Formats: sequence, C-alpha cells, structure tokens
Amino acid sequence: MPDPLELLCDICRRLHARNLLAAADGNVSVLLDDGRIAITPAGVAKARMEPADLAYLEPGGTVLSGRPSSERLMHLAIYRACPEARAVVHAHPPTAVAWSLARPDLACLPGDALPEVILAAGAIPFVPYARPGTAAMGEVLAPFLPEHRLLVLARHGALAWGETLEEAYNGMERLEHASQILAAAERLGGALPLPAAELEALRQARAQSGRRLL
Repeated sequence: MPDPLELLCDICRRLHARNLLAAADGNVSVLLDDGRIAITPAGVAKARMEPADLAYLEPGGTVLSGRPSSERLMHLAIYRACPEARAVVHAHPPTAVAWSLARPDLACLPGDALPEVILAAGAIPFVPYARPGTAAMGEVLAPFLPEHRLLVLARHGALAWGETLEEAYNGMERLEHASQILAAAERLGGALPLPAAELEALRQARAQSGRRLL
C-alpha cells in the first residue's frame, strides 16, 4: 500500500501536470490512521511538493505543525460533515471554473448529456461564491454535504472528496474532462440532454453502484 504522504505529493504533481492548478494554488489533504490530517502548506508550488513540506492538523482545527493552507477550514468542514471522507482535493480546473463564470444561472454542470458524468459522479452542483481563505468557504458547502462528492466552487475552483486520495483525484480529473466536452458542445450549438427514460436508468445504476467517484 503506498505511503499516504508520498501519494499526496504525487497527486499534487499530477494536478499541476494536468493544468488543474497553477503554482501554489489549490490544496490537498488526507486523514491519517492516527487521526491527524496532513495538508499541503501555504505558498509552496504543487509541482515541487515533498512530504517534508506538509503541515498537520487535528480534526478540530488545531495546527500541530507547519503552515497549513489558508483554505483548511473548507477541508475541515468536509471531514466533519462526511464520515466517509478520508481525502480532499481542491484545484482550479480551468474549464469547470469557466462554466461558473459564464453561466451563473446554472445550479449544476449540465452533465445530463454525458452518461459518464452520471455514472461516475452523479450531479455536480455549483456552490455559491465565498471569498477564498475565509470561514464562509466551509459554510457554503453545508447544503451539499455529504450527498455530493464533486463540486464546482463558483468563480474559484472545484472540490472533490473521497474515501481515498485516488478517488478524490479521479473526481477532479473527471470534472475537467467533462467540462471540456460540454464547452466544446456549446460552441457547436449546445449539448442536448439524454432522453428522460435513459437519464432515470443511469441514475438508478449510479445509485446501485454506490457513491464513490469513478
């Protein structure tokens, strides 16, 4: 089984390589077996993240060591509200964020045209804007937890949580890929939703397969 700290740093590098974040943007955390939360520090570029750079928190928010991300309150809100959560990935996927800028009228990413979105993640809501680094970032998540594991943070970024680091990372990758396809469809005239009966069948299949991000 991979070391969770090494894996966390590897995921930071993957996020950067896939253009899902830039420089020191975003943050990743993992709940360790001893109850501590390891989280990326403030101001360190994700492409160069190493285990020695990580900060540590108690679930209650007490900083044990290091200089944790200023957005740690968002991570703590997820761990409190979602008993199954063991990892959180926050990144800035460009196309997903662009949807929230261009279409503030939407409640969710229009994924009802893509069966993969429904099967792998279900609905992907847009969370109302909250100023980065403030307690409000955790507060605006409350209505969406624990039902949704993949969320677009309006005008800011996206958030994925899972039972493993890989699950949370996969959700972020899935979100940006789907957002790119839907944006391309918009340029070609618009994405038409699947028929109602097919949408219902896909949602039932998602419900039967569980809530993990795929």
